[in-house]
Amino acid sequence: MRRWRMTIACLHSAASNIPLFEPAAARHGLTLRHAVRADLLAEAEAAGGATPAILAETRAELARLAPGARALLLTCSTLGPAVDDPLPLPAWRADAALARQAMARPGRLLVLCAVDTTLEPTRALFAAHAPAGKEWELRLVPGAWARFRAGDTEGYAAAIRAAARGAGTVALAQASMAVANAGGDLLTVPDAAMAAAAQGMPPA
Repeated sequence: MRRWRMTIACLHSAASNIPLFEPAAARHGLTLRHAVRADLLAEAEAAGGATPAILAETRAELARLAPGARALLLTCSTLGPAVDDPLPLPAWRADAALARQAMARPGRLLVLCAVDTTLEPTRALFAAHAPAGKEWELRLVPGAWARFRAGDTEGYAAAIRAAARGAGTVALAQASMAVANAGGDLLTVPDAAMAAAAQGMPPA
C-alpha cells in the first residue's frame, strides 16, 4: 500500500477545480475531501494580491478542514503563501509539486499564469526550485482570466493553448488551467500534485 493512500483535505478557490483533481487522485489511489472559498480569491483580486488578512483567513479555513484528514492541500496559487506558517497537519501548496517537476525538465521552461494576482507568488515559488543556470520565463496569458470569470471554459482553454504553442516545456501554474491540457503535453498542477502525494513527497 502506498504510504500516502489517505484522505487529503483540499481547499480550492474555484469549484471547477474539483473535477480536475479527482481524476488525478483516482489514478494514484488517493481520496480527496474538498472545500471551496471563492471569496478569498475574489478579495485577493480586489486587493491586487493576497494580503496578510486574506492569508490568515486561508490558514484558518485550512485548519477547519483538518479533522478526519491526514494532510492539507491548498490548490490556489494566489493564496499559496498561506501554508508557509504552521498548520495542524502537514500542509502544502499544489503548485509547489508543479514547480519541482517542471524545473527538473531539461531545456528552457515557459510558465504560464492566467491571473495577475498569481504572478508574484508563482515567480517566487518557481525561482526557489530553479537549479543554477536554468532558463525559464513567466508569462501572463492575455485575456484568459476574463474568459474564465465569464464561464467561457472553451475560450479559456483556447487562450492558454495559444500561449503555449511553439514552446518547449510548458507549465500551467494555476490548477484551473489544466482544462487546456487536452493533448496531455503540458505540465499541470493537479497531475503534479497527486503524483507527488502518491509518492509520499509533499513538496516544500
